[in-house]
Amino acid sequence: MTADFPNLTVVDHPLVQHKLTWLRAEETNTDSFRNLLREVSQMLVYEATRDLPTTLQAIQTPVTAMQSPVISGKKLCLVSILRAGNGLLDGALSILPLARVGHIGLYRDPSTLEPVEYYFKVPSDMAERQVIVVDPMLATGNSAVAAIDRIKEHGCASIKLLCLLAAPEGVANMLKHHPDVPIVTAALDSHLNEHGYIVPGLGDAGDRIFGTL
Repeated sequence: MTADFPNLTVVDHPLVQHKLTWLRAEETNTDSFRNLLREVSQMLVYEATRDLPTTLQAIQTPVTAMQSPVISGKKLCLVSILRAGNGLLDGALSILPLARVGHIGLYRDPSTLEPVEYYFKVPSDMAERQVIVVDPMLATGNSAVAAIDRIKEHGCASIKLLCLLAAPEGVANMLKHHPDVPIVTAALDSHLNEHGYIVPGLGDAGDRIFGTL
């Protein structure tokens, strides 16, 4: 957590920061970008799931019997904000293969920068699950706020947001509307430019993931 944003955790591990540098680099091609994003998302998931509850289970090792910890409590659900969220989803699922998956389709109106929903599909038992929302860029925060509004409509009380990069404007927006939702990110960047892009950022994450530059 930071002093200005108690809802924010920046994962400053050297491996995360090293890979983030190459995600930012303009010369990184689509294939490398996808692979790097998958690797970083796996590392971010470790932090986002740090507080999962555990219970002891009796097992037999090759040497002796013991009580060993296993994850307990509510099951997990990953919710991807389309389309760029799927770039983080793949890596998250490799760590959490039993998690259910939901999708929220939002696009940003270029004139107002406000989100417009075009798709919503989540598991029927969402209210009984811990939810991790994934979206590479927390820029204005409007899409994340709208997505979490919809998730809370389904009775979800345990929600986190996992993103690759965040801007102060987006973190502040989330803190204003959803102060109960922790944010896990690899970096808090400087600001948004006049087009609503994160600076220094890495450009449009969706375009770089899907090669639609």
